[in-house]
Amino acid sequence: MALIQTLSVAEYLNFRHAANALGVSQSSVSTRIKTLEEDLGVVLFERRHRGVRLTDAGRNFITEVAAGIGHLDLAIKTAGAVLNGAIGHLSIGLLSSIGSGFLADLRRRYRDEHPEIELDIFEGRSDEIIRQVREAKLDIAFVVGAVEVPDCHSRQLWSEAVIAVLPQGHSLASADHLMWEDLAADTFLVRQSGAGPQVLDHIVRRLVEREKSPRIRRCDVGRDTLMHMVADGEGITLTSEAASHVPFPGVLFRPIADEPDRARFSAVWSPHNRGPALRHLLDLATEMSKSAQFG
Repeated sequence: MALIQTLSVAEYLNFRHAANALGVSQSSVSTRIKTLEEDLGVVLFERRHRGVRLTDAGRNFITEVAAGIGHLDLAIKTAGAVLNGAIGHLSIGLLSSIGSGFLADLRRRYRDEHPEIELDIFEGRSDEIIRQVREAKLDIAFVVGAVEVPDCHSRQLWSEAVIAVLPQGHSLASADHLMWEDLAADTFLVRQSGAGPQVLDHIVRRLVEREKSPRIRRCDVGRDTLMHMVADGEGITLTSEAASHVPFPGVLFRPIADEPDRARFSAVWSPHNRGPALRHLLDLATEMSKSAQFG
């Protein structure tokens, strides 16, 4: 309080005017400043008949105090903004790129609504990004399928059609859509990371249902390399509808007409993470999911 009163006297250069501005008695202001000067061992003001004048020591002191109070005020406002989720950062784990689709729209809308929140994006395998959520290294992970993760909450948010990826020279390249029976003789290229394990299980299930023996080649590569392998004619693969909207040279994307299921995606987060930035993201994602088509 003494510092505030000192700043007020420095502004008005008059004890009575400063006291009136603060709503306190003139004697209270005078006493507090006198005590402060005694504690500091310096004279801050030269008392005059019609007011006061800052000493050189007082002028330097006021400059530093004003700067300090400004920093403190900024710190208080910043802390409040972080508490309310107005500023901060959010770490998000993904399986693959977010060039289009639900995640791209979610990220775009979140940034529009919360421009001071910095979004840190990490790509990795499902088990890896879920582990990082459990270890509090990521705030949230978006993965394929409905998942049950110990110590975590999860929520299914959206779904996408399953799409076949063929080389441009494939014998079925001219077809608008395909059937699983059409693909049975092809070699499927499946990533070991990302959504690879779920894709592998899906291919095996669909072909076994049709009494076909799956031909599968597992590849420890990223998405771009996998697409290059398809373009080079080494095999075909599956992807989701959103990923098919990102063009890639040498490949074609075709829907599978007799595929009854859709690729479903879920969010995973720790119940111990009560940060407002995460809460705002989950609220927005849930709102958007209400209009998503799950088929």
